[in-house]
Amino acid sequence: MAIINEDDLGKALKNKQDTIEIEGNLKEKVLRIKATGSVCWAIAIGAIGIAVTVLLTTGGTGVAVSGLVGVGAVSVLGMPTAISAVSIAVAAGGIGSLNSLRKYKILNQNDGRLILKRT
Repeated sequence: MAIINEDDLGKALKNKQDTIEIEGNLKEKVLRIKATGSVCWAIAIGAIGIAVTVLLTTGGTGVAVSGLVGVGAVSVLGMPTAISAVSIAVAAGGIGSLNSLRKYKILNQNDGRLILKRT
């Protein structure tokens, strides 16, 4: 079954699913996360980490995700992808999930689908 939202992707990463199939807008966001270079990723993950920590410790009450993402993550990933990255990490329980996502190998990206394999 294909994943189309950040919550389900976060759960798949948390469960260390071997193969993940992604469709829709999420596909492009995941490709952008995976394509980000190491130095830029270090900048983005720092800003995302702050947002995720605040959301996890406060339960997300009264905190706008877009205000937490930070200039570093937005300038590297763009606002929609940065917000998705935060949502994925929150659903998975931490930013380590984003690093594990970047380690997945792309098996196929045809027909509007992205298929990833855990390495």
